[in-house]
Amino acid sequence: MKSQLRLINGRKIKSPTGKLVRPTTSIVREAVMNILQEKLKDANWLDLFSGSGIMSCEAIQKGAKAILAVELNKTNYKTCKENILSISNSENHNVHVNIINSEANKLLKLGFKKYLINLLKQNYQKQNKFDLIYIDPPFKLNLYSSVLKNLIKGDWVKENAIAICETSKKTIFHIPSEWSLKTEKNYGEIKLFFLTPNPE
Repeated sequence: MKSQLRLINGRKIKSPTGKLVRPTTSIVREAVMNILQEKLKDANWLDLFSGSGIMSCEAIQKGAKAILAVELNKTNYKTCKENILSISNSENHNVHVNIINSEANKLLKLGFKKYLINLLKQNYQKQNKFDLIYIDPPFKLNLYSSVLKNLIKGDWVKENAIAICETSKKTIFHIPSEWSLKTEKNYGEIKLFFLTPNPE
């Protein structure tokens, strides 16, 4: 039997199992949702290294209208898909959801245009670029810089987008020239970086 996680509103979702699983804590989730507030309403949310999908579930409950969640591990992907679909189906507002079993950088390198073409081939609803991007890879891999660069190269984000990077306090975080730091926050051993893309 899978263990369970609780969303901010108390609803339970399934948790993936295994040593590599590190669900975002309730303190960090609540902080992110409070900081973003009205920006979540009708937002397009990109969830990279999605894990259980818990951040996407929180975003849906705060009014996000489109979710793309990306998770490489097949077992975690199945749990992620189940959680996100369960939450999206229970909401009063329509939510366009796509959950992809892929390595994040591999998908990003395809570019947003190719992603859209694939969506239409699968009879999915057309989607706009992303307003909010949550980036939470395994800390030891330190993939932040490559992901941030590929988001810009692949034309995935809107001009006023916000990328949130969840890191360990011990992580050496390098901000690529394509992005600017908006703010950073500390929550115990976790640090959050809020970034915006630089004008071209």
